[in-house]
Amino acid sequence: MPSFSYKAHDRRSGKEVAGALEAASQVEAIAQLKKQGLLPIEVKEAKAKSVKAPSGGGSGGGGIALFGSGVKPVQVTLFTRQLSTLQDAGLPIVQSLQILTDMQRPGAFRVALQQVTEDVQGGTMLSDAMARHPKIWDKLYTNLVKAGETAGALDTILRRLSEFREKAQKLKKKVIGALIYPCAVLTIAVAILTFIMVFIVPKFEQIFRDLNIRLPALTSLLIEMSRFMGSYWWVILIAIIFGAIGIKVFRGTEAGGQIIDRTSLKIPVLGDVIKKGSVARFTRTLGTLVTSGVGFLDALDITKAATPNIVVRNAIQSVRDSVKEGESINEPLRRSGVFDDIVVNMIKVGEETGELDKMLIKIADNYDEEVDAAVAAMMALLEPALIIFMGVAVGFIVIALFLPLISIIEQLNSGQN
Repeated sequence: MPSFSYKAHDRRSGKEVAGALEAASQVEAIAQLKKQGLLPIEVKEAKAKSVKAPSGGGSGGGGIALFGSGVKPVQVTLFTRQLSTLQDAGLPIVQSLQILTDMQRPGAFRVALQQVTEDVQGGTMLSDAMARHPKIWDKLYTNLVKAGETAGALDTILRRLSEFREKAQKLKKKVIGALIYPCAVLTIAVAILTFIMVFIVPKFEQIFRDLNIRLPALTSLLIEMSRFMGSYWWVILIAIIFGAIGIKVFRGTEAGGQIIDRTSLKIPVLGDVIKKGSVARFTRTLGTLVTSGVGFLDALDITKAATPNIVVRNAIQSVRDSVKEGESINEPLRRSGVFDDIVVNMIKVGEETGELDKMLIKIADNYDEEVDAAVAAMMALLEPALIIFMGVAVGFIVIALFLPLISIIEQLNSGQN
C-alpha cells in the first residue's frame, strides 16, 4: 500500500503537524486525516519530491504595494466558486491553490494567489494568508474562511461565500443596469440643450438685434442664459467639479455622511431602492456570517464594516450595544427608521425561535425581489420624467425664440391694414 507524507493543521491545537500514513489513494489519505480532526494542507506520495516555494517570494508588505488595485470583484467570486469545488472534491488546499493560480492570466490576482499559495505551503492558515491582501480579500471574506477552517467545513463556507458574492453582485448589476438608460438619455438631452443655447440662440439674438425688436422678458432671459453659458462655460465646469469634490469630502465626514445618507433614503422612488438594497445587504451579510459559525458580536462588527450607508451602520452599532448588554436586537433596528416593521418582526421571531440565521437569509431573498420591483417602478417613472424635462426645456426655448417673431408678424399685418 502506498505511503503518503502530509502537512495539516490540527484544529484542536491550531498548530501545523506533519507525518506519514498508508492509504490506497490520495483521496483515502485525505479522508483519514479529516477523521483525525486535521485540515490537510498538502498530501502526496512519500517518494514524490516536495514542491519548493520560489526563493524571495515572501508575502511581506511589498506584495500589497504591487497589486494594490486592479483586481475585479468578479475574479474573486469566480475563484471562490472554483476553490469551493476543488475542496469539495477532496483536494488538499495547496494543490487547489496551485491549480487555480495556474489558471489565472498574468496580473495582480495571479501574483496575489502565488503569494497566498507560498504562505499556506509554509504553514500559514489560508485566512491569515489572504488577510495580508485586504484589497482583494476583505475582512468579511477572511473571517468566513477562518470560520470554515476552524469548523473543518471550508468547502461549505466557500460555497456559501461564493453564493453570497454572486447574489450581491447580481443585485448591484441590476441597479446599475437600470440607471444606464436614463443617465444616457439625460446626458444626450443636456448635450443637445447646451448646443442649442451656445450655438443656435446667439444666431437668433443677432437677427433680433438687426431688426431692432423689443424683446419680451422671456426672450431676454433666454438670451442672458445663452450669453452666460457661452462666455462662462468654464465657470460652470469648475463649479460642477468642485461641487462633486465638495460633496465627496462632506460625505466623508461622520455628520455629512449621515445627512447625505439619511436624505438619500427620503428621495421619492430612489430612496425606496436604496433602503431595500441596504436591508438586503445587511441581512444577507449577517445571515451568512451567523450561519457560518462566526460569533454574533463579531458578525455585527464585520457587517458594520461592510455597510456603506452610515444610517444603517449606526443602527448596527446600536444593535451591537444592545446585544452586548443582553437585550434584544429588534428595538434598535426599529428605532433606526430604515427597517420596516415586517423585517423587525421577522428578526424578532427568528431570535425567539433560535433560527435567526435562516430568518435573515429569508429576509434577504425577499428583499432582493423587492429591489427588483422597486427598480422597475423607478424606471417606469424615470422615462416619463425625462420626457417632461425635455418637453419643458425645449418648449421654453421655442416659445422664447418665437415670441419676438410673432410680434413682427403682428406689426407687419397692422402695417398692411
